[in-house]
Amino acid sequence: MIKPKSKGRRGLKRKNRRLIFLSTAMAGLGLAAALVFLAFDENLVFFFTPSDLSERNFSQEQRLRVGGLVAEGSVIKSNEGMSVSFRVTDGGASLPVEFNGILPDLFREGQGVVAEGHLINRLFIADEVLAKHDENYMPREVAEKLRENGQWRGDKGVDTP
Repeated sequence: MIKPKSKGRRGLKRKNRRLIFLSTAMAGLGLAAALVFLAFDENLVFFFTPSDLSERNFSQEQRLRVGGLVAEGSVIKSNEGMSVSFRVTDGGASLPVEFNGILPDLFREGQGVVAEGHLINRLFIADEVLAKHDENYMPREVAEKLRENGQWRGDKGVDTP
């Protein structure tokens, strides 16, 4: 008795096997790209100057970074706990910031600072504060704003941060 030929994998033409392989590979790449973009979007934190924040409205849930100089005479440390409030300025606008935690050793009035947190009713609640030892390591947007307002103190004629 003669067995009928089965149309298993060997029964597919080479062209059809290649088409199935390429379709599966493209679907896998598309899924991987979608997962990367979703993860990137969740971890994306936008950087602004105090002037930028005064011109726009943001959701209280949106995580932001604000950078500039710590305004002279604005640092108020709490007697109890590690709470501190200060103002960040870019020479044009200033923004009140509240932070509860340990400040970096380089944090002081007149120095560059980047705070990360949330803007709630025009008050920036920071959960992380980074101090910069000079403006050469400041984000480009803040350095440009300081130059515009005549407050740039770049080191030895360095124009670009």
